[in-house]
Amino acid sequence: MQIDILTLFPNMFDGFLNESIMKRAISKNLVKINIIDFRKYSPLPNNQVDAPPYGGGAGMLLRCEPIFLCLDEIKKENSHVILLSPEGKTFNQKVALNLKEYEHLILICGHYEGFDERIKTLVDEIISIGDFVLTGGEIPAMAISDAIIRLLPNVINEESLKNESFNNNLLDYPQYTKPAEYRGLKVPEILLSGHHKNIDDYRCQEQINKTKKLRPDLLGDKDE
Repeated sequence: MQIDILTLFPNMFDGFLNESIMKRAISKNLVKINIIDFRKYSPLPNNQVDAPPYGGGAGMLLRCEPIFLCLDEIKKENSHVILLSPEGKTFNQKVALNLKEYEHLILICGHYEGFDERIKTLVDEIISIGDFVLTGGEIPAMAISDAIIRLLPNVINEESLKNESFNNNLLDYPQYTKPAEYRGLKVPEILLSGHHKNIDDYRCQEQINKTKKLRPDLLGDKDE
C-alpha cells in the first residue's frame, strides 16, 4: 500500500513515521508513506496557498490551485482520494477495514478556515475523526493512517487483530498480567484456571457486559 499525505506542515509527521509500528512497517516495505508539502504547487510567486472567501467572512480559505496541480502529478488510476474535514462521515474501524483494501490512498489535510468548495470535485470521500474542530488535518491523517496500516498483513500479529475492540461491535474484554494480586486487587480466578473453554466463555460475556456499560450504542437493537 502507498499513502500520500498532502500537508502544509510536513515536519509534524517526523515522529509518527520514525517510531514504533509505523517505522517497522515502512522499513519492511509493507507500506510506503509520502509526505507532500503542497505549498510547492502554488502558482503564486510567494507560494501562497490561502485567500479570503468571496462574499466576505472570517478567516482564510485554502485555494484550489495547489491541490489540483498536486493531484495532477500524483494521482493514479487506482488512487482513492480522501479529504479530511469535520463535515465528513465519521471514521471508525469498519471504515479502516474498507480503506486497507486500496492500493493507493491520498489524504488531503486542510488548514485555515476551510477549503475552496471546488477541491471537493477531486475527492472520492470526505472523512472526519469526530465532531470537533482541529487546527488542521495532520492529526486526523496520522490517526487514520495508523488505524489502516496496523491492519495490513504482517504489520502486527494476526491473532492480536482478532481479539481487538470493535470486532463484532463489541469492546475488548478486560485483561490482566502478573502479579496475580497487587494491593489487594486480584486477577479473576477463572483466568488462572487453565480451562480454555471456560476462559473463552468468560471473556465473551465480559465483552458484552463492558459494551453494555460503556458503549451501548454499539449494540443497537441487537439481542444479547
